Amino acid sequence: MAKQYDRSAEDLGNIVGLEHVNLLVPDQGLATLFYISGLGLTRDPYLMTSVDNMWVNAGRSQFHLPTGKAQKLRGRTALVIPGRELLVKRLENMKKPLEGTQFSFKQHAGHVTATCPWGNEFVVYEPSERFAGMVLGMPYVEFDVPKKAAKGIADFYGKVMGTMASVKDGAAHVSVGYGQELVFRETDKKPAAYDGHHIQVYVANFSKPHKALVERKILTEESNQYQYRFNDIVDPATGKKLFEIEHEIRSITHPLYARPLVNRNPRQSNRNYVQGRDGWVPEWEDADMGDPRRAMREQRYREVTGRALAAD
Repeated sequence: MAKQYDRSAEDLGNIVGLEHVNLLVPDQGLATLFYISGLGLTRDPYLMTSVDNMWVNAGRSQFHLPTGKAQKLRGRTALVIPGRELLVKRLENMKKPLEGTQFSFKQHAGHVTATCPWGNEFVVYEPSERFAGMVLGMPYVEFDVPKKAAKGIADFYGKVMGTMASVKDGAAHVSVGYGQELVFRETDKKPAAYDGHHIQVYVANFSKPHKALVERKILTEESNQYQYRFNDIVDPATGKKLFEIEHEIRSITHPLYARPLVNRNPRQSNRNYVQGRDGWVPEWEDADMGDPRRAMREQRYREVTGRALAAD
């Protein structure tokens, strides 16, 4: 008898990718020190290359950092970045350049937390199967929401946006791409005032959520043929507003969809330079746990480096 597979394990839902988090920053120099020199991410070399905005690549996702009054995400952004020891060393080197700001970092058993110069929180993990084999990227963005809001938020994304959502451990978990989630975690703390930061996602069925948003009168912008926006997450049963975060919704016919993003190898320097290693290449050192994607990573790694992945 043929092997039986759990085909539902590969379902994504209508939202197919979390592309960027947009935060205004008042100082592009300090942002460069934190995101590029500290976290080891990569400034996009092709778009937004002046001093009024910076796009920062993290695997297949980005941070968009226009110049303006500092914005603070009401929660935290998770990143997968390989090489914890080097990450900590880079962050340690930022203590003096970022002195006098809100910058800080701390090591924990399974992750590192870091705070940017303006108070935004980041949780940084090593690659693991927890994040569906992601080796560099943005696995989730987590928001702090009021008590009793999680179920209504999950219902909103399921019924209005057409993606998979569930509630567990006091949080709504919303599928926004392979290995990516939005997490809305209930808290007793009063949410801070919303300051206009936003997230951007791609959706496969573009018209159905648009129709649902229009019917509920919560669509805020008809951007262009490929994009629209909304702010309010509402209980689909009652219409009650549960949380506010601007969503930039793009179709997968948008010209920027699946644009290849340049990611550098932060291990490279002028002192330890190795030819052919400027670009980031995933080095997978965890057990593959029977994941067929490892074979694809192995092949790609051999093509680029001529070497095998580290042994399990």
